[in-house]
Amino acid sequence: MPDTPREPGRREAGRRAREAKQAAKKAKQVVERRAREATEHSGSSWVERLARFGYATKGVVYAIVGGLALAVAIGAGGRTTDPHGALEAIGAQPFGVLLLILVAVGLVGYALWRLFQAVADPDKEGRDVKGLAKRVGHGIAALIYLGLAFSAGQLAVAAGGGGGSPQDWTAWLLSQPFGQVVVVGVGVAVVLYGVFQLYQAYKAQFREYLKLNEMSAREETWITRGGRLGYAARGVVFGIIGVFLMQAALRSDPSQATGLGGALKELLQQPFGPWILGTVAFGLVAYGLFMASLARYRRIARVTVV
Repeated sequence: MPDTPREPGRREAGRRAREAKQAAKKAKQVVERRAREATEHSGSSWVERLARFGYATKGVVYAIVGGLALAVAIGAGGRTTDPHGALEAIGAQPFGVLLLILVAVGLVGYALWRLFQAVADPDKEGRDVKGLAKRVGHGIAALIYLGLAFSAGQLAVAAGGGGGSPQDWTAWLLSQPFGQVVVVGVGVAVVLYGVFQLYQAYKAQFREYLKLNEMSAREETWITRGGRLGYAARGVVFGIIGVFLMQAALRSDPSQATGLGGALKELLQQPFGPWILGTVAFGLVAYGLFMASLARYRRIARVTVV
């Protein structure tokens, strides 16, 4: 049937209503962003300094891990390794002890910032299921990076040692009551974390924590691309780590467990392994550079510290 004289008017009213709704949504987002920016420190606090130095230090560690893996992929020699191996590589450089001390301080700063995120919730994650899950994740990350900082300190003062391998702590867990169930649960959690990293790569939700207004269009584009590539690479390696943990539990064989270095080595052994490893290694380097960009552009919200 042909449109009645009222139909065009109704469609036009509907279009205007949708446009008004979209405009209101954008205005709300602008207000919320400005409100968040208004809560940032007007000056630099010890919390902010620790956080920024921590992001930069984490970026260095990941860039080294990715760079070493990239060298293996292109046939330049070396071996795939994990963050602890990156610390060993740092310690082998001129002034290695001093560099390790700086890295240890930076990793402690990063760990304290993640702990601060978990307890004080400066990013307003909230107390719903999603928010609490993120804050628990911040707390776990704090423990992991405190352990890595301790390893850096051990390497600096003793030129060796530093933390147990994945096989060591997997064997310890399997020896405990219900240890097999616990290790399977940890493996599932690590796989889910890997999937979440891939989701982050797709959605680029990390952008909401960046000072986009201080970036040029070119910086915003490349930082977003680097973040996406970095999160995707982490998603792949954490997925592999989780699968190997579950295998270790189901077979009661701690030697099946592996860390980041083992996951990268596993990629090399696949068909087209050097290409796959090279892509993931490049992603880890990109993640390291993305962490360095967070040291400059991460929003650090104001929270009263007493």
